Amino acid sequence: MQLRDKQRIAVLSAYALALHGFEAILPMPVPWLRIGLANIITLVSLLLYDFRTALAVTVIRVTLASMFTGTFLGPSFILSLGGGLSSTAAMGLVHAASRNLFGPVGLSLVGSLFHNLAQLFLAWLLFVQRIGPVLIISPVILLIGTITGVVNGLISSLLIRQLTKENADNPADNSEL
Repeated sequence: MQLRDKQRIAVLSAYALALHGFEAILPMPVPWLRIGLANIITLVSLLLYDFRTALAVTVIRVTLASMFTGTFLGPSFILSLGGGLSSTAAMGLVHAASRNLFGPVGLSLVGSLFHNLAQLFLAWLLFVQRIGPVLIISPVILLIGTITGVVNGLISSLLIRQLTKENADNPADNSEL
């Protein structure tokens, strides 16, 4: 991996961590509910760069955020990492298989779905071990995930459009985000 790639991953990870921190101070009606703003950076990384960059950003963001909040290797870390890895993998596979079929909103919905399914599965497997409560909460989680997936996809689309426009307007500075 070249130095430019490492710098890009570091900058994108810092953006993702900043969004994660910002999201943590937003008032939420349910304590465990997250909008997933940091996933915008993962999607932008995938679409502007590649799968490897998006995966690295996800792993770094989840790991560092859990270390900062004191949840490293705890239940929320396991759920977050499982959701993040499955989401990034699903978006990467769908994007690789059909580059022109799904835009940022479609990929964000795919990512949201797989993120939520992975978290529900891990919660059932490791913590709840009863299918009833998981089935009861699933529609709510999937509905909220669909809404946030659309919102994050729209924001990602706007961000990508702005970044590519800026790079087109300033070709001498294409090495930067």
